[in-house]
Amino acid sequence: MTAGPFPVSEIVASRRPHRKDAARNYDALLAAAREAFAEKGAEASLEDVARRAGVGIGTLYRNFPTRRDLFESVYADEVNTLCRAAVELAELEPWQALTSWLDRFTDYMVTKRAVRDALNDESEIFQACRDSMYGAGGPLLERAQQAGVVRTDMEIGDLLRMVSGITGTAFEDEAQRDRVMGIALDGVRTARPAPLAQPLA
Repeated sequence: MTAGPFPVSEIVASRRPHRKDAARNYDALLAAAREAFAEKGAEASLEDVARRAGVGIGTLYRNFPTRRDLFESVYADEVNTLCRAAVELAELEPWQALTSWLDRFTDYMVTKRAVRDALNDESEIFQACRDSMYGAGGPLLERAQQAGVVRTDMEIGDLLRMVSGITGTAFEDEAQRDRVMGIALDGVRTARPAPLAQPLA
């Protein structure tokens, strides 16, 4: 499996400053915003984001003139990381590669829900991110199908919607979420033959 080109990778590269000090501030702001959105949702304070990043509010606005700019940049950065992970995980055996990537996708959904609250689903950046996610996960699914370990009557869109639906549900704790996800993935995996019966003594 080769890397991309993923549309979101071009978006991320075009937004990140070239100067080292400016790039360092930009990366710190993205990390802080990701953390704040995960904790407080889409209405997290921009002043809090700047404080977490260790920069002034003016630096935040120079990099992200509007709240939407910050949302979009966090969203694109998360998807870009997810796409890179798909390429790296492709070295694993097919079923492990697919499920390991879905684990990353599940973690990503926490930020995605917060960011998507402020974005139009049909915006240009959302379409680029969606195309990139399908382009990253699709080959992993197809490889698992070709290996005979995943049912062939599904597409990557079906799989991601299933996982999105599960992660959007309230659970008692992560253990319950993981248990429900495991049950769902059992329905994705092809049936394995039952062990041969032991001969009667």
